[in-house]
Amino acid sequence: MIEKDTVRLLRECDSGIRMGISSIDDVLPYATSDRLKETLSSSKSEHARLADECDRMLRGYGDEGKAPSLMATGMSKMKCAMKLGLHPSDRSIADLITDGCSMGIKSLSGYLNEYEAAEERAKDIAKKLISMEDELGRKMRDYL
Repeated sequence: MIEKDTVRLLRECDSGIRMGISSIDDVLPYATSDRLKETLSSSKSEHARLADECDRMLRGYGDEGKAPSLMATGMSKMKCAMKLGLHPSDRSIADLITDGCSMGIKSLSGYLNEYEAAEERAKDIAKKLISMEDELGRKMRDYL
């Protein structure tokens, strides 16, 4: 049970990290403020470091991780294109990123509860990701 919950939690973290990086990549070209660009780039780097940690753990279990669902990825890209196509601004970027962070926090918190038998190291990765998303969401408030 511990191994099963650990792998499942890590897969969800992997998916969330990939989704976060993809979302940042989608909005970054539209950012006008140097400070916003730096905040997003820094967050992307943090996500990439956590992705490496998550991947190492998953490989230790013989697992390749989990890509975000095609539906979630498609909806995110469509929402981004629509919002930034109509209102390309730092405020729109902050709105999109804030929504993504909130959804990520909600999902990951649920997975932490669902996979309570997971190893502490896997839970720590989930908690780090939740903290990163919370911090990024707070930083986006300056642009709303």
